[in-house]
Amino acid sequence: MTKIEICLTGIESALAAQAGGADRIELCDNLAQGGTTPSLGMMSQVRQRLSIAVHVIIRPRGGDFCYSAAEFAVMRQDVLAAKEVGVAGVVLGILRPDGTIDQPRCQALIDLARPLSITFHRAFDMTPEPFAALDDLLELGVDRLLTSGQERTAVHGQSLIRQLHQRAGDRLAIMAGGGINAQNAPGLLAATGISELHAGSSCTELVPSRMVYQNPNLVMGNDPEVSEYAIPQITARRVRELVTAIRLGQS
Repeated sequence: MTKIEICLTGIESALAAQAGGADRIELCDNLAQGGTTPSLGMMSQVRQRLSIAVHVIIRPRGGDFCYSAAEFAVMRQDVLAAKEVGVAGVVLGILRPDGTIDQPRCQALIDLARPLSITFHRAFDMTPEPFAALDDLLELGVDRLLTSGQERTAVHGQSLIRQLHQRAGDRLAIMAGGGINAQNAPGLLAATGISELHAGSSCTELVPSRMVYQNPNLVMGNDPEVSEYAIPQITARRVRELVTAIRLGQS
């Protein structure tokens, strides 16, 4: 059966993903920047309240994946914190300036994290030679690769995803992510042969604020069009729609 991972921020979204039937979550902060490491408090509370697997992204900032020595030190500390909390896995990736995978520093993080599950994230999609990068990941012994097939969406990148899956075999799981929704997931699975999917935005809805009093003259963020009184969250309903579509497609 297909494993369904939901990428999310916040404990309410985590609880909703579990209620909707997700197999695993990727816990992040700052999804508008592609995801950064959540707080220790968030990691701890989500881990305590969920029975499904919790994987935590290890990413000190948005932007590229070429990190300074100071940023790498933060990543090492975050791996140890996630491990101490008791999550099931970490999600990481470091590149060199030429776009190739920084194997020594990735290996150092992996060694710190084990025996946790290791996912290499979409830093892979910024590498110039995907098959050489896959060989590097196989050498590192990561458990899973998250990729859109180096395209804007996984549907657009499905040809490369299929080739990566064929090349990796059972040595590494290929997980497709990027634009996954209930409509395209069954076809993508059939076209690629993979058995893991990563979704997020398609399972998100604007949840009304609990606030009764609302100040219409105030904007807390950088975008004046975004209301503080409508909160983007994963909902169990949307996750259940995705899970149902995939299960029906496999029946």
